[in-house]
Amino acid sequence: MECVRAVHLAPDVKSSPLLPLHRAAGARLTAPDQGSRLLTYGDVPAEYAAAMEGCALFDATERGLVSVMGADADTFLHRLLASDVRGLAPGHGSQSLLLTGKGKIVHDFELAPVEGGFHLSTPPGAAPDLVAKLDTYLFAEAVELADRSESSAPLELCGPEAAARIEAVLGAAPPVEFHQPAGVTFAGHPCTVVALPVAGSPGWRLDPGPERSEELFRALCDAGATPAGVVVRETLRIEAGRALWGADVDENVYPQEARLTDAFSLDKGCYIGQEVVAKIDTYGGLNKCLFALAVNHDDPVSAGTRLMFDDEGEWRDLGVVTSWAYSFVLDTGLVLAYVKRRHQAVDTKFRLGDGPGTATIVPLPVRANAVPI
Repeated sequence: MECVRAVHLAPDVKSSPLLPLHRAAGARLTAPDQGSRLLTYGDVPAEYAAAMEGCALFDATERGLVSVMGADADTFLHRLLASDVRGLAPGHGSQSLLLTGKGKIVHDFELAPVEGGFHLSTPPGAAPDLVAKLDTYLFAEAVELADRSESSAPLELCGPEAAARIEAVLGAAPPVEFHQPAGVTFAGHPCTVVALPVAGSPGWRLDPGPERSEELFRALCDAGATPAGVVVRETLRIEAGRALWGADVDENVYPQEARLTDAFSLDKGCYIGQEVVAKIDTYGGLNKCLFALAVNHDDPVSAGTRLMFDDEGEWRDLGVVTSWAYSFVLDTGLVLAYVKRRHQAVDTKFRLGDGPGTATIVPLPVRANAVPI
């Protein structure tokens, strides 16, 4: 079984400060033109087992960070973003989206309150464009926007023993509620900890800054965390049915199609794209939605592969694959794909493109310990 495939990143993605550590450990990385990301430390089943039974540690240092600071930061973001910024409980953040006027997704990120404003944690390479997009809506508000990605170097952990490993290293129990950040110290310096889904599992993001990310990575490994790479992370998130920006989500997708219903509000009032999102909620009418499909083999399936349905002898194109991974739960390939309505029932079978392979819709989540969608 070959469960490694190319991982393509935006050209301006920052490099991980942990690459020398990974190389010295003999880890397998993607090619330099694919961002030199950590694929695996060499034992994919053990890394998966750590996420299911112990503690898996992921290098997330390529993520971006945008700061939105100033007296009007909350009102500015509240009128733009799909989430209820002003309705957040004190000290809590949320998953959020920036939409087009037609209700489709421009950016997907996590929002966290900080003193004087907010930090937005973005997928790798997305921060510069998010700053530019937000700036187009900035007029007379007392708000300062900045790309702070170079000051951020987060690590992410999941698994039933992750909280204990974090407490052993930081000397304090991590927060429990999702999107609840906490400020602690590591090696005498500030470190931010926030609870959130990691690859579709309950987890945490720790950000000690780039100067101390390697020290924290080593300390977590010494405390019993198992370093894991993109291969296992993809399996975990696809088994959970979690859409990923740049793979399953882009500006052609509505939030409901990608099952991102925890990232927008139907009650806060006006925001960009709100009318379309509310209309979809009220009247339905989605032409497609993201589903998981079990493949009848474990060879990689390329993004863009069409789902063909045999309709009384006529082959109809009824969907498209966006992500693939090997599923340890199903012991076969698993894809996420957008499937057209009226053909979304569990056990519906499709042909994969023009080849002999097939894919069959399965219930989500595929693994029992995933965060429900």
